Amino acid sequence: MHIVLVEPEIPANTGNIARTCAATGSVLHLVRPLGFSTDDKQLKRAGLDYWHLLDIRYHDSFDELLDKHPQGRFFYVETSGKRRYTDVVYRPDDFVVFGKETKGLPQDLLARFPDQVVRIPIRPDARSLNLSNAVAVVVFEALRQVGFPELC
Repeated sequence: MHIVLVEPEIPANTGNIARTCAATGSVLHLVRPLGFSTDDKQLKRAGLDYWHLLDIRYHDSFDELLDKHPQGRFFYVETSGKRRYTDVVYRPDDFVVFGKETKGLPQDLLARFPDQVVRIPIRPDARSLNLSNAVAVVVFEALRQVGFPELC
C-alpha cells in the first residue's frame, strides 16, 4: 500500500503514521510543503524504533507524485466523500491520500477525482478523526482485504 500525506502540519501525527507504515510495509509519500522539519524530535520520537523499516518518499507537488505513478489507483480520504472507505475493493499497490490536519485535501484536487473520494463514517456533529487514526483505520481495512501480505 501507498499512504500519501499532502502537506502534513503536525510532526507527531506524521511520526505515528510513519510507524504504522513501517509496521505494515506500506510506503509513505510526503508531499511538500511540510509544516515541520523531517529532523523534528516529535516526528522521530513517534516512530523512533521503526525508521529503519520505513520506505519514505518525498514529492514537491501532488502532480509530481501523479506523474511518477501514472498507472496508480488513488483514493482520497475526506469527510465530504460520498462513499465509505469500506466500499472500495483495494489492491495491494493502491495509493490512499490524506490532507493536512487543518484543512484536509484541496478542493480543486477533490474536484479532479470525485469518484475516488471516500470517507470514514463518523457522527455528523464531529468534524473529523485525528489524521494518524484515520490513516490507521483505512490502511488496515485495505490490508485486510488483500490478505495482510507479509504480515504475521
